Amino acid sequence: MRIRVRQRPRSRRTALRTGVPLTTLALAVAGCGASVTPGATTTSLRNTVATQGTSTPGATSPTPSPTGTATAHTAPMATATSCTDQILAGMTTAQRVGQLFMGGVNAAKPDQAQLRILRDNHVGSVMLTGRSSAGTAATRKIVDGFRGQADRVGGKQVGLVVATDQEGGKVQVLNGPGFSAMPNGVTQGKKSTTMLRAEAAIWAQQLKRAGVDLNLAPVADVVPASLGTRNIPIGSFQREYGNTPGPVTSHTGAFAAGFKQSGVMTTLKHFPGLGQVIGNTDTTANVVDSVTTSTSASLDPFKSGIQAGSPFVMVSSATYNKIDAQHIAAFSPTVIGQLLRGQMGFKGVVISDDIGNAVAVRSFTPAQRALNFTSAGGDMILTVRPDVIPAMAQAIKTRMGQDASYRAKIDDSVRRILDAKHNAGLLQCS
Repeated sequence: MRIRVRQRPRSRRTALRTGVPLTTLALAVAGCGASVTPGATTTSLRNTVATQGTSTPGATSPTPSPTGTATAHTAPMATATSCTDQILAGMTTAQRVGQLFMGGVNAAKPDQAQLRILRDNHVGSVMLTGRSSAGTAATRKIVDGFRGQADRVGGKQVGLVVATDQEGGKVQVLNGPGFSAMPNGVTQGKKSTTMLRAEAAIWAQQLKRAGVDLNLAPVADVVPASLGTRNIPIGSFQREYGNTPGPVTSHTGAFAAGFKQSGVMTTLKHFPGLGQVIGNTDTTANVVDSVTTSTSASLDPFKSGIQAGSPFVMVSSATYNKIDAQHIAAFSPTVIGQLLRGQMGFKGVVISDDIGNAVAVRSFTPAQRALNFTSAGGDMILTVRPDVIPAMAQAIKTRMGQDASYRAKIDDSVRRILDAKHNAGLLQCS
């Protein structure tokens, strides 16, 4: 995704991303990776983190328990399966394909053509991008304004997942009255895990009041001290929790646990890690990690988050020579199917980093990007550019009509997405 650098006290740029709306949008959007040169006025960042949490949008935020046990309620698996199957069975092919997308919209000056694209393509998730200083109440009005545009199946609404990038530091999309100024990852990593968890629960409550279901955070990337700020996507923006797997594991866990307490999902990003690279995939092609293997300790934060029940994992667009030198991670069956699904046992939603505008994927057509990601085992396509969605969706629908095994793969992805929505209180079932 793309993120713009947070600046204080200057006025912030606003570039909101939202999915299936009408005319009311004033949020700011930020992406998953850093797409700016360090020191530049604005930047575009990428990274999404594992998210956890289950609660009905608009419901009162659960109070964190003294023991740290999540107080949000998750529906029993049998109920989730029944509800998901009921919705899935009633969906048209176009509606199923629409669930595979998370689209962004500029909130400062909503583009009606973009909003129409999201609506017409049944897009099931929205990302608020850019920067907003509107505050929680105004943001909630905006979100409530476009939630009603979600698809209906059998008379029941299939709720939108509303997401944003709220890591802290230079990667904080939503600001203003009601939102705390969150410190960057390096600063968060110096806090005790108890304190970070408590603060994260408060930050999550703020997002919940604003109508946001999913935070594309925390950053689970381990940036070695020897690389430091030369690591453009993470280190140069101080997004990392530490320079070794231990503190990154403990603090991403504390962050995610705090969000889960308050009923907001999180996303682990950027699998299998952007800590060992130099270039930023948002702004650079052929970003390569020649260090990470399938057994590297730097995978520990992801492994721990998955074991804790993270519902989303974001996959990077870098190439990992010692895992799969032939494909970027987002297009790699080895990375997604064998390592993430197989070795690590992840059963939740695999979301891409931005593959709508990132330089790392520009050698592929939008149709190729969509087919490569879904064929590799990915579930949800994140694009900060809604205009590429029609070509992506058409390519998927065409392949589904030609290949029964591919159609089954898509149905599995939609089922995982609907399960996440059900657990977050976003599905209405009889």
